[in-house]
Amino acid sequence: MSARTAPVSAPEVPAARPESPAVGLVGVATMLGSGLANQTGAAIGSLAFPVLGPVGVVAVRQYVAAVVLLAVGRPRLRAFTWRQWWPVMLLAVVFGTMNLSLYTAIDRIGLGLAVTLEFLGPLAIALAGSRRRADALYAVLAAAGVVVLMRPRPSADYVGMTLGLLAAVCWASYILLNRTVGQRVPGAQGSGAAAALSALLFLPVGVVLAVRQPPTAEAIACAVAAGILSSAVPYLADVFTLRHVPARAFGLFMSVNPVLAALVGLVGLGQGLGWAEWGGIGAIVTANALALRGRGTGSGTADGSGT
Repeated sequence: MSARTAPVSAPEVPAARPESPAVGLVGVATMLGSGLANQTGAAIGSLAFPVLGPVGVVAVRQYVAAVVLLAVGRPRLRAFTWRQWWPVMLLAVVFGTMNLSLYTAIDRIGLGLAVTLEFLGPLAIALAGSRRRADALYAVLAAAGVVVLMRPRPSADYVGMTLGLLAAVCWASYILLNRTVGQRVPGAQGSGAAAALSALLFLPVGVVLAVRQPPTAEAIACAVAAGILSSAVPYLADVFTLRHVPARAFGLFMSVNPVLAALVGLVGLGQGLGWAEWGGIGAIVTANALALRGRGTGSGTADGSGT
C-alpha cells in the first residue's frame, strides 16, 4: 500500500495480450493514473488529519475499501472453513496495521519518505532467499538509501521513520498472506472478507471519534476521497491494466510509486525534500526496479496498493 499500500492481491485476469503500440500507451497511461490517484488520495486524506487524525482517516478508508471489495469479491462467509478463515483474519489485522502505520508516518515525516520506507517491504520479498550476486548488490543499494534517509540530523523524526518501517513489515506480511489466501479462497472473496473484518475492527474507532469530536463535512469528504482514490480507483485500474500489460512491466512500474508520492507531496502539500532525500528515494526505487526486472515478474505487489 504505498499509500497504495494495502495492495490487494492481483486480480485473476487473463494473460496480457501481445502489446501493440496503442495498447502499450493505454497500459502506461492507466498505470500512471492509478499511481497518481493512489498518492493523491493519501495527500487529500492527510488534509483531514487536524480534525480526524491519522486513525480517523484510516478508519474511513477501511470502510470505503470494505464496500468496494465486498462488492467485487462477494465472499460466501458461511462457506469458509477454519483453514480459510485464519489467514483471512490475519490479513485483516495486517491490512489495518499497515494503513494505520503508513498514515501516521505520513503525518510525521511526509508522504514521499513514508511511502519510500514502506516500499522496503515488497523489495525484501523480491530479494528474500535469492542467491544471485546481483540481488546482493541491490540489497546494498537499498540499504544505502535507507541510511541516507535515516541519517542522524536535528530534524529527524525517528518515530515516524520507525512507523514507515513497520508499514514495510506489514506490506511484506500482506503479500505473503495474500498468496496464502489466494490459494485457499477462490477469486477475490478472501480480499473482500479481510477488508470487511478490518473495517469492523475500526468501527469502534469511528464511533468514538464521532462522539468525542463530531467531524466536519470537509474532513469526512477528504477521508472518503482518500478511500476512493487509494482503494477503489487503483483496484479497478489494476484489473484493466493486467489485461493489457505483462506482470513484469506492471511490477516494474509499481517501483515508481515512491517518486510519485514525493512529487505529490511536493506539489500538493508543499513537502519539499533535500538532495540527500531524493538520492535515498532514488536508490531504493532503483534497487526495487532492478530486483523485479531480474526476476522477470512483479513481486506480488499488485495491489490494487493496495486498498
